[in-house]
Amino acid sequence: MKKLLRFQALVLFTLLLVSPVFAATGDIGKIQTFIQSVIQTLVLLAGLVSAGFFVWGGFGYITSSGNPENLDKSKKTVLYSAIGLAIVMAAFVLSNVVSQIATSAFGTAIQ
Repeated sequence: MKKLLRFQALVLFTLLLVSPVFAATGDIGKIQTFIQSVIQTLVLLAGLVSAGFFVWGGFGYITSSGNPENLDKSKKTVLYSAIGLAIVMAAFVLSNVVSQIATSAFGTAIQ
């Protein structure tokens, strides 16, 4: 028990002696710009992949020739690509909302 109290006292003492460090405003702006660029690129790629799967599913639907297995498979392909696109778009909107809230809470960053 004494060791735990000594350890806690040591941690508290070192935390009290540490001086706070503040990040430079320009660095925050660069990080924010980088993260937004990465998110936009990923959304673009996901949109292109989703469009490709829409085309693939539509082509499979048209060329199924009444085969119920191929028809069902093509419907699932179109449905899953639509769900994936909706999730990616929701994530994009959510990231923009979080970015706007953070900017309003912490101020605008110098870019």
